[in-house]
Amino acid sequence: MNKIGIAAKDLFHLKSVTDPKLSPDGSKAVYVQTRIDEKTEKYVSNLYMFSLITNETQQWTFGENRDTSPCWSPDGKNIAFISDRSGKKQVHLISTVGGESQQRTHFINGATNPIWSPCSTKLLLSTGLKESEALFTVEEEKDLSKEVQRYDKLKYKWDGRGYFDQLYQQLVIVDIEKDETILLTENNIDYRPNAWSPDGKQIAYICGEAEKSDDDLFSDIFIMDLETKSSKKITGSSGFFKDPKWSPNGQYLSFIGHNKEFAGATFSKIWLYSMFDQTIQCLTEGWDVQIGDSAIGDFQIGAVDPGILWTNDSQGFYFLISDYGNTGVYYGSIEGAMYPSILDPQHIYGLTIDPESHRAIVAISTPVHPGDLFVYNLTNGEKAQISFVNDEFLQHKYLSQPEPISFPSVDGLTIHGWIMRPTEFKDNQKYPLILEIHGGPHMMYANSYVHEFQTLANEGYTVLFTNPRGSVGYGQDFVNACRGDYGGMDYKDLMAAVDYTLATYDFIDHEKLGVSGGSYGGFMTNWIVGHTNRFKAAVTQRCISNWLSFYGVSDIGYYFTEWEIEGDIFDSADKLWQHSPLKYVSNVNTPLLLLHGEKDYRCPIEQSEQFFVALKRQKKEAQLVSFPGETHEVSRSGSPKMRLQHVEEIKGWFNKYF
Repeated sequence: MNKIGIAAKDLFHLKSVTDPKLSPDGSKAVYVQTRIDEKTEKYVSNLYMFSLITNETQQWTFGENRDTSPCWSPDGKNIAFISDRSGKKQVHLISTVGGESQQRTHFINGATNPIWSPCSTKLLLSTGLKESEALFTVEEEKDLSKEVQRYDKLKYKWDGRGYFDQLYQQLVIVDIEKDETILLTENNIDYRPNAWSPDGKQIAYICGEAEKSDDDLFSDIFIMDLETKSSKKITGSSGFFKDPKWSPNGQYLSFIGHNKEFAGATFSKIWLYSMFDQTIQCLTEGWDVQIGDSAIGDFQIGAVDPGILWTNDSQGFYFLISDYGNTGVYYGSIEGAMYPSILDPQHIYGLTIDPESHRAIVAISTPVHPGDLFVYNLTNGEKAQISFVNDEFLQHKYLSQPEPISFPSVDGLTIHGWIMRPTEFKDNQKYPLILEIHGGPHMMYANSYVHEFQTLANEGYTVLFTNPRGSVGYGQDFVNACRGDYGGMDYKDLMAAVDYTLATYDFIDHEKLGVSGGSYGGFMTNWIVGHTNRFKAAVTQRCISNWLSFYGVSDIGYYFTEWEIEGDIFDSADKLWQHSPLKYVSNVNTPLLLLHGEKDYRCPIEQSEQFFVALKRQKKEAQLVSFPGETHEVSRSGSPKMRLQHVEEIKGWFNKYF
């Protein structure tokens, strides 16, 4: 059988599996399977059930909607999930023995984050409410585009959410047996529910405080007594904390976060709060590893980082880490000892455990495997694949396997990355090279499937992707090393990657080099073409070109600029301009394609527009392509049609010049 490589349009044939959840008795696992409907060009997500006893899989929900966020009741009798089948995202319940699901919330603004109470009779969740708005009030729909909108806070827009709609996420408890709803919070703050105490008398949640200025950036952990509705803050409004979870014996509350020691480049740590004496201990102090999944990809829709997963004995827990281009599973003890459970060259993007047997369901992707679920014995390493959602399609496909590389930068610092050969590679031919640059910058490329890379490899390109300084996975000093130096040593790391590849691999055509990247990678693409002419074509995606305007137009601009460039528009305007690719636009001779979502509020489209206008004004070769209705996530979770077009534009531009 002759196999062919991955084409951009194959996005419409591949399925993703995410968010596995083991049943309380460990005998079944529910998960979300997502596909794209070719006719409607929309995502369809349904719940599937796998039996660890019979090794059989059944589809559990049906329809052409999005069913997500499954959650088992502790007694194992019901699964709560979020569905948009009624037009808004609401909580639905389905029996674990099968049957029709029932909608259990009818909130005016929908519901998210269902969490079962220990007694299996109540659900803690959140819903958006305006000031003085009732949960079930039905108001006449208004065309807000014809209404005057007023904003008096810095956080007046957010990528993916749009301009502030006056909705604040509030905490709600739904009593399933009594069919009653209790609104726990009502003020103008966003709350995120996280956990019930084992005795059901308290809940843990995340939020900021109303009396703080809205330019104070932090998230705190709170515990609420449900009888009195009184709350106690257990963190100090000094950093970002998330994922509070009680130990099964109720003695501890674990959580993840940091105190912003290195601003947005700070590694997250694991913390333990003692319910007995109200003290906090950092369990991973001095451990130079990032907690959680920091891998960048463009395929797994709805992947969920599980945070801390306690074992039944309350002596330890499992969690994900990001290290050297991989994500792995570690076991941690309440004494602070950390032990590896899964450390392989792969991307683990989902994890659920049986807290008694230490058996897990793990969602795994590799560069040549978009993703599937595996049963994994965390005590002895035995594993078995249980989902095969793309096997039939991929048996006719040949995917390029990246080769890991390591090389010294100009100052001797070791940089890690990969080189991906063309799908139909032949020893006696020369091939063009495309350097890909990830966003963040405090994320990392990983041993994960990337649809864009496989598409380019199938077009005959060698793809080079690396983790330059600023990337996660190589220690705290490494991730912090690009702050205040954007376009400095990080740029030299990337050029060192190209130099190393050209010197090491004789199949690269030195006259046919391309470069592309998104977000921070878009900034760096713009920077590169303004500082060297070695690349014959470039594609900048959702880019940054001018830190002076970015400061005021991005939803994160004011603090991100201060954190990352270490300057502001008041006292450091010259520094911001020195680090802006727009300053060097007259040096650009590389044909540049600029791709941008029209509703991108993270890196607003004006960043591409400024660069494009400056290029065209100087008679440079450039083209601007905008994606209507799309946000900063256009290439990852944007509409299927736009995601496909995005890859096609990249491929088409490079094909034009090579």
